[in-house]
Amino acid sequence: MTGDHDVTSTIDRLRAERTSAKWRAYDADVLPAWIAEMDLDLAPCVAQALHGAIDRGDTGYRWNGDLPESLVQFSDRRFGWSFPTEHVVVLQDVLTGMAEAMRAFTGERDSVVITPPIYPPFFNVTRSIAKRGIVEVPLFGDAFDLDGLDSAFARPEVTAFLMCHPHNPTGHVADVQTLRTIAELARKHGVTVISDEIWAPLTWGDESFTPYLSIDSELTAPDVALVSASKAFNLAGLKCAQIVAGSTQTAQRLREAIPMEVTYGTGHLGIIASITAYREGDAWLADTVDLLASNMRLLEQELAAALPEIAFHAPAATYLAWLDCRALELGDDPAAVFLERGRVAFNAGHLYGDVGKGFVRVNIATDPQIVVEIVNRMSEAVASTWE
Repeated sequence: MTGDHDVTSTIDRLRAERTSAKWRAYDADVLPAWIAEMDLDLAPCVAQALHGAIDRGDTGYRWNGDLPESLVQFSDRRFGWSFPTEHVVVLQDVLTGMAEAMRAFTGERDSVVITPPIYPPFFNVTRSIAKRGIVEVPLFGDAFDLDGLDSAFARPEVTAFLMCHPHNPTGHVADVQTLRTIAELARKHGVTVISDEIWAPLTWGDESFTPYLSIDSELTAPDVALVSASKAFNLAGLKCAQIVAGSTQTAQRLREAIPMEVTYGTGHLGIIASITAYREGDAWLADTVDLLASNMRLLEQELAAALPEIAFHAPAATYLAWLDCRALELGDDPAAVFLERGRVAFNAGHLYGDVGKGFVRVNIATDPQIVVEIVNRMSEAVASTWE
């Protein structure tokens, strides 16, 4: 009973303290484990920087300041990769970066390759905002299908590959040889690679993260990477992301193509928070990554004990678990069953493409007790369905 009381208190506290989408989109009896927000406290250095800005009244229009330098230094420490600060373009979020990069490097009648199951905005941004066609190359298992990419890149209408690395929702981290092969295929077919690397700092395990642009400057010079402190430091609401160009010419092309009013959508507090996170947040980030890795293992253990029918192997990146629930026979949208019968909210797998039918995406960036409670509610939902 003590454990039940503790987890209830933790859930009640979070619901009282958090007014963002994760905790307010569903009824009060629903445990939210969906959208990519953390239930963790801010890094103290970031909180202090934001409090200082508020105290000073430093809340005007954005100024990039030392953000490019801070990003380069962070990348060098964490990934062993540095690049000229002139290659950094600052704007409001990664999705905006996707749209603007597609507009800059593809034509109105062109198509873009994506790799389902994939974060749903990849579909929406490509079709509805950038107004480009889509060619799907589903993952092969949980890895990129290199033969499928080769065939897709050869299509005359394909001029870009929107890569998710680490992959959302699977958490797959591509190795250096895979990235090199993708770059070689892109150059062979004249395809621009737009690599979404927002999850890069949240990587652990034997396969370390390798930035795509770091593998070979001759191969990747025309390409770009999309990065941000928002996922790693839970800063999504502050609106700050960066595009890193593979060459000076690519950076210049982006600056000429992106309207000034788009870059001014960046939040000044987001820049302040990002600079501080990149410069001073290493220790907090290391502790956070350890917690996420531990929570992934915990989820894997709890599922194996309570719901062994679910296929899941803990990934080495992100805080997202991609659960194959098809053996439970809950239909194409098991998230709806878990919500109705277990009062726990997940992202529905079918929204990540047809290959996601029967899957759910689960957010484990929370207290370990809540991870256990998530599985308890899933188990209760399944039991009530099977009665």
